[in-house]
Amino acid sequence: MAWPFGRRQTVGERGERLARRFLRKAGLKILAENYRCPNGEIDLIALDRSTRKAHGAETIVFVEVKTRSSAGQTPPEAAVDADKRARIQSAAAHYLRHYPTEGYRRRYDVVSIILPEGADPEITHIPNAF
Repeated sequence: MAWPFGRRQTVGERGERLARRFLRKAGLKILAENYRCPNGEIDLIALDRSTRKAHGAETIVFVEVKTRSSAGQTPPEAAVDADKRARIQSAAAHYLRHYPTEGYRRRYDVVSIILPEGADPEITHIPNAF
């Protein structure tokens, strides 16, 4: 099969695309994709404006996307272990130092995606995952 953009998307790339669409539909604004810095990488950075009413401030959301091609013994989000969380938090601290984020709340979410063959993706959004 010929792919329209010259190559086939990896499972991870497809998962991140689905996660972006899912979060946008949930009302979040995507601020950055695959944010890289000396401290690490963050798959998605989003703005959740819905928290303004309840908490008095909008929330910057640092999102880790974990995608698997099939359901296995452990869910995809189980791969976000203590070491991975620490790297994400370190990269988030870098982002917060380099962008005007004063007055915003922060949150760390995980979007878990399973791509079963021949079926719709299973997407689980875990706000405040860590």
